[in-house]
Amino acid sequence: MGKFNKTGKREMPELNTSSLPDLIFTILFFFMIVTTLREVTLKVQFRVPQATELEKLEKKSLVSFIYIGKPMKEYQKTMGTTDRIQLNDKFAESSEVQDYIFQERENMKEEDKPFMTVSLKVDANTKMGIVTEVKQALRQAYALKINYSATQRQ
Repeated sequence: MGKFNKTGKREMPELNTSSLPDLIFTILFFFMIVTTLREVTLKVQFRVPQATELEKLEKKSLVSFIYIGKPMKEYQKTMGTTDRIQLNDKFAESSEVQDYIFQERENMKEEDKPFMTVSLKVDANTKMGIVTEVKQALRQAYALKINYSATQRQ
């Protein structure tokens, strides 16, 4: 009768948390791998183009982006509906592109400056006049490597 003693209360065993840091680290690592961080908040409408060529970039930090398109709906009341240029997180005029390129070049290491790439991301419905102004400003700023991508009109 000693085997079936009902007088003692059963206690809940302690929860083993020794593998919890490994689990949290694995989840954190998963989200770091699959998440892409956007450095610039898009303020202009831009549709991704169909690719015809592919160029692998050695260092993505050497690429400066210039977005051209119509402002997003929340900015149309203040900025209008005409095509606008976006440099980093602000709207700009074509006269400011040259200063932007000089500033981006100053922020780079000396050995990386010859490899600086300027990427124009232009919406399909953008008039070529504003694109030509930006390209002229880039030539004056001695931006030697320019990638141009625009959506195809259908």
